[in-house]
Amino acid sequence: MGPPDREPDTPGWQVRVVPNLYPAFDRQEVVVHSPRHVRSLAEVAADEIAPIGIAWEQRIAAARAEGFPYVQVLLNEGREAGASLPHSHSQLVWLREPPPEPAAELTNLQDGSCALCALLAEHEPLTIDSADGVRLLAHPAGRAPYELLIAPTEHRPEGGADLFAAALRLLRSGIRRLRAVEGPVPINAWAHAGGHWHLEVLPRLTVLAGLELGAGLYVNSLPPEEAAAALGKGFL
Repeated sequence: MGPPDREPDTPGWQVRVVPNLYPAFDRQEVVVHSPRHVRSLAEVAADEIAPIGIAWEQRIAAARAEGFPYVQVLLNEGREAGASLPHSHSQLVWLREPPPEPAAELTNLQDGSCALCALLAEHEPLTIDSADGVRLLAHPAGRAPYELLIAPTEHRPEGGADLFAAALRLLRSGIRRLRAVEGPVPINAWAHAGGHWHLEVLPRLTVLAGLELGAGLYVNSLPPEEAAAALGKGFL
């Protein structure tokens, strides 16, 4: 992807979308975030963020046109988080139906209430950064230290280039803040659409063991208030 008057796969590209060489599903794409060799979204320049959001929007539209109504957007950084490429990138997994986690959120909306709207209203003090109607906050029920949540304040079920860009800017901010506190850490991030669109950001600072994996009970040694205070310091 490049300027509107430039053909795909020609010099001067800003973002490239290519098939995953080792897909776990029938259709899985890699979104290369920058022509420069950057290892993390934290190193992507401010003016490189918006084209990533446009690429996500265009490829989600293409997936739906081909009969894949749900696209799982995800980012893995660091080998311990499952990344196999050292160049900053995200992935788009084309699915025939919503996967279990987003589907559960849709089920919870059937009574007309939105748990995420309520959470955002209740936990305003956990906000670390905000811009363009989107908030970055320490997750009030994080599964691991410094788990983050990025979501529009107003209820919005679907993303779009504008929301994607705003969320990516805050994700970049969050990763930079984490690096300032903990150094480079492996990170998984993923989007959920259909309910209240949001990004979940899970730093891999602990190991998920039998209790977490078997019972779904997570032991987080860092209270969200302390995480928000540490990441909210004015060093960015």
